[in-house]
Amino acid sequence: MTKLRDIDAVRNLSGDIWNVAVDEYQGGFLKRRDLLKYAALLGLTGFAASQGLGGARAATAAGGTVRVGLGQPTKAIDPVSVTDPASIGVISQVGEYLILDDPKDGLQPKLALSWEANETASRWTFKLRPGVKFHDGRAVTARDIVASFERLVDPASGSSALSAYKGILSKGGAKLVDDETVAFDLDGPNSNFPFYVSSDVYNAVILPADYAGDFEKSFNGTGPFKLESFRPKQGASFVRNEDYWGDKALPDRVEIKFFDDEQAQVLALQAGQLDVIPSTTRLELAIEGNPNFKLLSVQASSHDQVHLRTDQAPFTDKRIRRALALTIDREAVVKGLLKGRAIVGNDTPFAPIFPSADPSVPQRKQDIAEAKRLLGEAGVPNGFEVTLTTERAYDIPDYAVIIQNFARKAGIDVKLNVLPQDAYYGSATFGSSPWLDSVLGITDYGHRGTPDIFLNATLKSSGAWNAAHFNNPAYDALLLDYSKARDLQAQRLVAGKIQTLLLDETPAIISYFSQYSRIVSSKVEGVRFTAISHLLLDRVSFVQA
Repeated sequence: MTKLRDIDAVRNLSGDIWNVAVDEYQGGFLKRRDLLKYAALLGLTGFAASQGLGGARAATAAGGTVRVGLGQPTKAIDPVSVTDPASIGVISQVGEYLILDDPKDGLQPKLALSWEANETASRWTFKLRPGVKFHDGRAVTARDIVASFERLVDPASGSSALSAYKGILSKGGAKLVDDETVAFDLDGPNSNFPFYVSSDVYNAVILPADYAGDFEKSFNGTGPFKLESFRPKQGASFVRNEDYWGDKALPDRVEIKFFDDEQAQVLALQAGQLDVIPSTTRLELAIEGNPNFKLLSVQASSHDQVHLRTDQAPFTDKRIRRALALTIDREAVVKGLLKGRAIVGNDTPFAPIFPSADPSVPQRKQDIAEAKRLLGEAGVPNGFEVTLTTERAYDIPDYAVIIQNFARKAGIDVKLNVLPQDAYYGSATFGSSPWLDSVLGITDYGHRGTPDIFLNATLKSSGAWNAAHFNNPAYDALLLDYSKARDLQAQRLVAGKIQTLLLDETPAIISYFSQYSRIVSSKVEGVRFTAISHLLLDRVSFVQA
C-alpha cells in the first residue's frame, strides 16, 4: 500500500496522541490503513478522506430493483429493540447513524461530520451534518440526536442497547450544545467512544425526538431509501429517497422478501428471483464453482464464545478450564468447519484485526498431554462429564460436536444440549436464560470495531452478558486502565496484560474470528455490508448483458 508522502505535515494535524500513532506507522508497527482508521477515531475525518478512504466506486448504470432474501424478523421491527439480522438488514435501507463503521475503512462520517474528546476522553463532542431531513420532511437537529440516545439508555424504553452502554453512558449523559452540536458526558473515560455511537451499536439509529415506537408504520429515517410498502412475515419494498442529503441511491427500488428456511433462499437465488442472500457454510456449498454467483466476505471480530462457568463445578478450578481449552485444534477448526474463512483466536476478545491487540502474547495451541497433566493435578485424572448447552444457529451445532470430539481425547465427556435459538437465550437475564445460566455454552457474538463491548459485557464482573460468571478484580481494574489509555501504545500495553490474564484464567474459549459473507448474483455490483448485518445497497448497479 502506498506510503504517506509527507510525515511532517501529517504530524501537524493533531497533538501528542496522534503523533504516537504516526511514530508507530513510521516504525512499521502500524499499517497505513490502520493509521487512517485511527485518524477517523480521533475525528480527523478530512485527513482519512484525503487519503482515498471512504465511499464506494461509482457505478456505470443506475436504475432497477435489487431483490434481497432475508430470514424472518423475530418480532416487530423497531430500531430501539432490534436484535435479529433480518430486521437490521431492513432498517439499513432507511436508517442511519452518526457514524458508519465501515469494515474496510473504519469510522466514516454520516449524520456527524466530526468529533473530538476532551483531555480525559470523558466528554466527546459531535458536530452534526447540516441540511439532513427525515423522510417525513422534518429537519434533523441536535434535539433528535439527544432524544435518540436518551431513549437507548433509558431502562424503561425496552432498549436492546442497554447492555452495550452499561458503565459507558447513562441517562442524562447526552447533552444539547446547540442545534448542530451534541456532547456526551460519559460515566468514565473511554478513548473508543465514537464506536458506541456508530453502526457497531445497531440500535443507535437516529430517530425523531417524538418517536413513539411505531416504526413499521412509516420507517421514518434519514437514509437513501424510503418506504414503499411493508407486509409483516412477507417482506418490504423501498424506493429511492430523492431528498437524501448525500449521493442519491443508484437503484430505483429495493425489494426484500422474508424466508422461514435458508434453503428456500438459495433456491430462489438460483432461480433468478433474488440478487442477494445471507451466507452460511451450507449455502456456500450450493453455489460453489457456479460463475452465476459470487461470495463476498469481510474479515470481522465475530466469534462463537465458549463460556466456562467459573462459579460452578467443574470449572471453579482454572486448571480444568485451561485443560478443556488445550484440547482444541484451532487451525483444524478454521480450515475444516470454516473453510479457511476465519482467523485463529487466542481465548480473548482481542481479534488480530484490532490495532490495540498485543501480538507478542503466545498463541495457545492444542496440547493433549498438557491437558491431561492439568486434569491430574486438579484431581480428575480420568476426566469428567459436563453438559454443553448451545443454540441451533449458524455453524454452532457442528462446532459443538467438534469440541465434544476434541475433549474426548483428554477424557472429558461432553454431552450436548442444542436448543432452538429463542429457547437458548430465554429472557436474556440471569436466572432465566440457558445462555447465562449454563455451566458450559457456546454463544455467537457479532462484529464490533473495538474490543470494548466484548471486554465489558461478556467478562467484566458486572457485565450483562457475563455467562462465565467471571469475577476478577484484577481484570476489572485492567479494563478501567484500557478505557483511559489515549494512544495505541498505551492501549496495547494494557491489552497485553488483559490477554495474559485471560489465558491464565480461561473463563472463555475463543478459537476463531469469522469472516462475514453474503452470496450475490454475478449480475449485480456494488453490494456492501458490515459484519454486523447492515446491508448497504445504495451503490448497487446491474451488469449489462
